[in-house]
Amino acid sequence: MDKRRVRIADIAEELGVSTATVSNVIHGKTKKISDETVKRVQELLEKRQYIPSMAGILLAQNDSRIIGIVVNNHEKYENHALEDAFIASSLNALSLELNRSGYFMMVKVTADWNEIPRFASMWNMDGLVVMGFCEQDYQKLRESMHIPFVVYDGYFTKAESICNLIIDNYDGGRQVGAYLRDMGHRQVLCIADNFSCMDRERIEGCQFGLGESRIDFMQIPMIQKERRQFYQEKASCMLRHSAIFAASDYYAAELIYFLAGAGIHVPGDISVVGFDDIPLCGHMYPPLTSVKQDVMLRARQAVRVLNQLKAGICESTVIKMPVSLVKRESVKQLV
Repeated sequence: MDKRRVRIADIAEELGVSTATVSNVIHGKTKKISDETVKRVQELLEKRQYIPSMAGILLAQNDSRIIGIVVNNHEKYENHALEDAFIASSLNALSLELNRSGYFMMVKVTADWNEIPRFASMWNMDGLVVMGFCEQDYQKLRESMHIPFVVYDGYFTKAESICNLIIDNYDGGRQVGAYLRDMGHRQVLCIADNFSCMDRERIEGCQFGLGESRIDFMQIPMIQKERRQFYQEKASCMLRHSAIFAASDYYAAELIYFLAGAGIHVPGDISVVGFDDIPLCGHMYPPLTSVKQDVMLRARQAVRVLNQLKAGICESTVIKMPVSLVKRESVKQLV
């Protein structure tokens, strides 16, 4: 018999039992089936190398043990969201923690929040971790589905019945500003693709940490091709500053690469600091000074909160996690 075409009906016919009996054995519902029949069905399933439908098994259970991870396919990722180093690190941490807790993980990338309830319902999910959507999307999700979900880096004016796992963006920026001040930098440029939400907090924190030193802000385009042109046009303006604080490691690494191509050396000609401390930071040249957030701690918090929500309890609607500055060779001491 061709294993690729084996069906439940084929197994049932060969054993002389009903298809319902075979299906129940596959799904673990064997209380009303004799041990002998269960053994016969299992042995033939193995012999014929029957491959069951995972969806069918999970949907037949009340507790699927599946946690969905939904990432917003924001335009800035240019359809490469899962290649972003921070998102990849977060997914890796969630995968390890969910596996340790006995869950399965399924990932979906979409820019349409309407797809999320269908995704969760299709697989009978126990919960969701949602990344990168806006406040109104999260509120609509809360209203349209009843399974527990937690949010990574949501930015809310009001967050009723939604658990938001955030980091201390302001303090991360403050640590950057204080460090640059102590290293003698008095003219600092901050770059980001927006001046709102978490990026704004990082920049305002940097301003506070710098104290009396001068800080400027430059909004860069979201599209990579446009950024390259932008850097070329603004290079001389950038060099009026002694240091640049990029709101993400991705932008910091990209900027260092551009500067090197233009014959501008980091940190000899200008210092650069990033945010997130992605794995690449320690392997760049020069290694990048960055603000570290603990992706494993956030993953553990996500699983803990999901379990609390499943049980009908939740300690807080907002959980803020600490960050720390990792000092490397991308910052030059001026005094």
